[in-house]
Amino acid sequence: MVETLHYAFLNESGGVALFVPGERFLVIAVLVARKRRSLELVIKRALKRFGASLASGEMKAARSSEKTVRWVLASIARQDVEIVAVVVDKQGIVKPPRDPEDLYRKTAGRAIRLCVERWPRLDVTMDRRYTHEHLRHKLEWRIREEVADLKGQAVVIRQMDSVRVKGLQAADFVAWALWQKYQREDDSYYQIVKDRLVIEEIIEAK
Repeated sequence: MVETLHYAFLNESGGVALFVPGERFLVIAVLVARKRRSLELVIKRALKRFGASLASGEMKAARSSEKTVRWVLASIARQDVEIVAVVVDKQGIVKPPRDPEDLYRKTAGRAIRLCVERWPRLDVTMDRRYTHEHLRHKLEWRIREEVADLKGQAVVIRQMDSVRVKGLQAADFVAWALWQKYQREDDSYYQIVKDRLVIEEIIEAK
């Protein structure tokens, strides 16, 4: 039986720098759906409803009102979508990596592996974090190394500007909601989408 192709959108909240006040957690959230358009429509409708003044056409949770954030999260929760999240407690890192970006690459790789274990045919779109091509290749290599041992997997990886991809903007809202839960101890946003979470992995020590 041929596995159904799923579409995944990955975004993060929190930084990779260690020992920064107010930046204890790094959250990576992946929204997975059978139809990419369902998530695109959520953001398009939100832009029409709340974001007419946004010149860039991009919505971000951190720059949105509470009303907007709750509306977007509730709309995502009504879609046929599943969420995989990996949360890193940076306070537990004993041996910091020489390159802080290794933390992002490793966490993103872990999140994608968890997805591919459930959905072997996966079209992944990630927020384009790096301007330098060699850093984008390094990220993709790390992810492919993470899933290499999984049989039957067929993974496409795209790194794109979130301004152009509405699904990435939806993932931003979910990552932000999870970050609020862990960093701010405010789970009110998380509660809106929690029933869509199929994996929520917390990494507390490395």
